[in-house]
Amino acid sequence: MIRQILRGGREVDETGAPPLASVSRPPIRWLDPPPGPWSVERAYAYCEEFARAHTESYPVASRFVPPELRQHVVALYAFARSADDFADEPEYEGRRAEALDRWEEALDRCAHGEADHPVFVALADTIEKRDLSIPPLNDMLTAFRMDLEVRRYATFQALRGYTVRSADPVGRLLLALFGYRDPALVRYADEMSTALQLTNFWQDVAADAARDHIYIPAEDLHHFGVSEPDVKALKLTPALRDLLRFEVTRTRALYERGRPLLEKVGKDLRMELTLIWLVGTTILDKIEAAGYDVFAHRPSIRRRDQAVIMARAAKEWATHLDLGALRALWP
Repeated sequence: MIRQILRGGREVDETGAPPLASVSRPPIRWLDPPPGPWSVERAYAYCEEFARAHTESYPVASRFVPPELRQHVVALYAFARSADDFADEPEYEGRRAEALDRWEEALDRCAHGEADHPVFVALADTIEKRDLSIPPLNDMLTAFRMDLEVRRYATFQALRGYTVRSADPVGRLLLALFGYRDPALVRYADEMSTALQLTNFWQDVAADAARDHIYIPAEDLHHFGVSEPDVKALKLTPALRDLLRFEVTRTRALYERGRPLLEKVGKDLRMELTLIWLVGTTILDKIEAAGYDVFAHRPSIRRRDQAVIMARAAKEWATHLDLGALRALWP
């Protein structure tokens, strides 16, 4: 679910960095780190700095993650969130393909033991120590490239073809990182990962439409009598309300299909996944509470929501939590 953690918040610090190597254009922030050499320890510290520079709705490697695994979760996050930024963030406009090309080249070097960028030095260590496979990482990059070229999806099945690459690999990598490789667990993770991705789509209908991205399948638009100009008008109509109610209901079903995963993993991953599951379903609650008007105000997780979610997670697993430590658990 790391990639589903990615788009909850979009604030990044404004610190620049000198390029790793000579380039003909100005350096691309986070793609061109300070010069090496990069030890594994320094590389993980760089990933931690990257994570702190981003604000998320979802917890990223909270204290519930065993200390020996936390740096590995952060390394995966730094890889995926960087690529997501290249595909989406305004500062990379005009250089998105270049940035993703270089990220893909860096991943290829990483796979061959030639990592030089700190994210990939850390990622190489994570791949080796946690026995992760490279194809899911390549799948995510494929999805980010799709975002540059594909702006419409004719059917829900076609949209699932996208989430198979953008969302499902993240859940699978997270399971593998924690040592869970049972195919039955992977099926649950796929449903939960896709539900998280879809939640983000319905949360960001307005922002995506403003950049000419419509993730609502065309077959659903047609069924509910909604046109693309209706969506781009950024104003709720009765037909749009019906459509979004349908999408939220379908997404809730996916959360329920994935929910058994929370009971089937051990304590090392259970609380983290429960928090992520509760954040996703809480965003759907907020969409419903707003009468499905995602245009007037973007549904998001506030500090008070975090406290409620933490309390619900603690009650779910009969775990005592010091809610006063909330900021440290969920920065």
